[in-house]
Amino acid sequence: MNAPRHIVILGMGLMGCDIAAIFLSGGWRVAAVEPAQDRWPAAQARVVQSITQLEGDPATAQRLTLLSDMKAPDYASAEAVIEAVPEKLELKRKVFAELDGLVPAGIPIASNASGYRITDIADDLPGRARCANLHFFLPAHLVPGVEVVRGEYTDPHVCDKLAEIMAGLGRKVIRVAKDLPGFLANRIQHALMREAFSVIDQGLATAEDVDNAVRYAFGFRYIAAGPILQKELAGLETQLEAGRTIYPSLNNSPDPSPGLARLVAEGKLGPKTGEGFRPWPAEKTAKERARYEKALLAAARILRDEDA
Repeated sequence: MNAPRHIVILGMGLMGCDIAAIFLSGGWRVAAVEPAQDRWPAAQARVVQSITQLEGDPATAQRLTLLSDMKAPDYASAEAVIEAVPEKLELKRKVFAELDGLVPAGIPIASNASGYRITDIADDLPGRARCANLHFFLPAHLVPGVEVVRGEYTDPHVCDKLAEIMAGLGRKVIRVAKDLPGFLANRIQHALMREAFSVIDQGLATAEDVDNAVRYAFGFRYIAAGPILQKELAGLETQLEAGRTIYPSLNNSPDPSPGLARLVAEGKLGPKTGEGFRPWPAEKTAKERARYEKALLAAARILRDEDA
């Protein structure tokens, strides 16, 4: 019997745990480095929960090995290494510098950074050609898309290997050919978010109205067709004329929303602090998170059935 394929993950926050669940559900074994051993019980519980949501066997969590030392994993048997440490550039650069000396040549090293370019993370490393970005979206196990981003120094075969691994795990691979801040999906998402916060700042709509406009109007169609396909189905001439009318009044500020900046300065960050644009008591937070994940699971099933 062949031994399970092997992946190494660094960092077991929510992202690391959910990425681990994807691999474990796919029959892989996972060595995960998490220096804070007091976090291990919570990490193991999250992995089991995520495997269960993927309709996998919770017993597969037994193939997860938690380690506290970066030098401990058997990197030579791994097909790739995925970094999922906190989103701090200097921390990621430090981790990659250590990994470049620990991981045998030829094994891809990927970062799950959501905004930092892999070019900037690995730019001065001898092994920078085997470094790429593998960007998941929270919650990683429920959102099927994953971006494979080629840095300025990345060997194209590294991206091919990472794309092959993720496709084999049932993920929808999004290839990104240039290493720009935000990659592809976040660039589109943040263009929307800039306008969403702007209309609130202008008094055009409340946060609830903005959410409803996206969920129950134009965003409702996105599970069936992406924005380009949707506009092609409607007729591109309509989009051209609408753009001429609407674009001049859209927000194009290089700075984040003043209203958003004010909330952050006041410590109103959302559920983690109990208030954001709206109050977030614990009971409401738990209910909303459960509804959100249930809806994502339903959406994932629709897309999985469509691709079958």
